[in-house]
Amino acid sequence: KARRDFWEEIHVLSARGITVLVSTHYMDEAERCHRLAYIAYGDLLASGTAAEIVASRNLKTWEIGGEGIQGVAEQVRGLPGVDQVASFGGTLHVSGTDGLRLQASLESFVAGKSLSMVAVAPSLEDAFIHLMQGSQDQFRG
Repeated sequence: KARRDFWEEIHVLSARGITVLVSTHYMDEAERCHRLAYIAYGDLLASGTAAEIVASRNLKTWEIGGEGIQGVAEQVRGLPGVDQVASFGGTLHVSGTDGLRLQASLESFVAGKSLSMVAVAPSLEDAFIHLMQGSQDQFRG
């Protein structure tokens, strides 16, 4: 309830024309904001609306589900065209920038298994993961 009340207050302030700066690692919270900026290790990785940031990653995403889905994540990571695999509840979001290659790999992988696959719109979370994979921690030795 406190989290909901906090966001309600932010929306009230915003409606009054007050700019509110929010820092969060939660993409469901980031989606509530008008403009976003992703900063990692001192570098601005992306900025814009949630839709602009998702579109800028040019990701194609498939949702894979079925029996034993958590046990196949590592296998899926090694497939051609797969840039990232992320667990979303009882499914996997599998994304890549080469949509045709990704689709062909996943279709071959699920064939004959108790798994399903469906194309889904990439989420802000998918875009965030993709952005972070490409960021470098220049402070690590």
